[in-house]
Amino acid sequence: MGEQKRIGILTSGGDCAGLNAAIRAVVHRAVGTYNWEVVGILRSTQGLMSRPPQAMTLDTKQVDPTLTLAGTMLGTTNKGNPFAFPMPDGTVCDRSAEIIEGYHQLGLNALIGIGGDGSLALLRKLANQGGIHFVGIPKTIDNDVAVTERSIGFDTAVNIATEGLDRLHFTAASHDRVMILEVMGRDAGHIAISAGIAGGADIILIPEIPYSLENICGKIRERQKQGKNYSLAIVSEAVRTETGEVVESSVGLGERRYGGIGHYLADRICACTGAETRVTVLGHTQRGGLPSPLDRLTASVFGVAAVDLIANGHYDQMVTWQNRQVVTVPIADVISKYQVVDPNSTLVKTARGLGICLGD
Repeated sequence: MGEQKRIGILTSGGDCAGLNAAIRAVVHRAVGTYNWEVVGILRSTQGLMSRPPQAMTLDTKQVDPTLTLAGTMLGTTNKGNPFAFPMPDGTVCDRSAEIIEGYHQLGLNALIGIGGDGSLALLRKLANQGGIHFVGIPKTIDNDVAVTERSIGFDTAVNIATEGLDRLHFTAASHDRVMILEVMGRDAGHIAISAGIAGGADIILIPEIPYSLENICGKIRERQKQGKNYSLAIVSEAVRTETGEVVESSVGLGERRYGGIGHYLADRICACTGAETRVTVLGHTQRGGLPSPLDRLTASVFGVAAVDLIANGHYDQMVTWQNRQVVTVPIADVISKYQVVDPNSTLVKTARGLGICLGD
């Protein structure tokens, strides 16, 4: 069994389906196999800033019911860079030392962080500064974490987006409308290209491939000539206007987020083709719902593998899925890249082969 350890686990960044399955797998492997203690840190690094640190001991009985639950039982945050943390008076403060002190106050031997590339980069910086033995697990609905073929949460998000297209097919055909589905994806179009193919979209727009409105309208007019008086389009929220401007909306407290490209396109498609056009924005529904079997499986595999890394003394590593197996890679290799959709990838070639318009 080796020496008994006390390991911490936290979820960081945006939530997604499958996080609880990963936490559950970590607890089962650490407690059941190695007889270690697992401490769940609440609200990510904010829990480590609190005094005393906000955390709870996790056991298998506690985590077992969470396998099918979305979100994260530990809570998370995607705000407040710990090295430049926004303070109430409008200034920023380096609070990294407080987080590191919180980790050591908990008496932890190692830390598992579940996050995307941004979270992993910040956690790795904290780990290097504070002498923390750190292991990463990739999660993001955007699937933009480099080196791994899968990240926790992506499959569920694609399933939800595909279901959205499935439902829009019928109402589009009934009213001879162009239906636009706007999906998440930050700066990568993985959700849009995957769901667009699976859901039978006629038009897929992703930020990696420039488009022209004339090409989009041409596709719609072509379908109209064929007697197909409706069309289905899916667009990633990160797609810009035809002239390259970012489309954002206010979410309060001075923050702005991607959103609105669907309505931008709808107005112009209607003016160009005369087609009645409607927009559906899926938004955060892509983060919720029951995790898909594949996300539960991926999360379980990653959770077990992350604990084994700690058992073998392998730190500053992230678990990945490559070629049907778990492969561990240095976190430095992960955060130095960004995995967008390759315009020459198999999925893009497949979309073109199916006659789907990509706007170019």
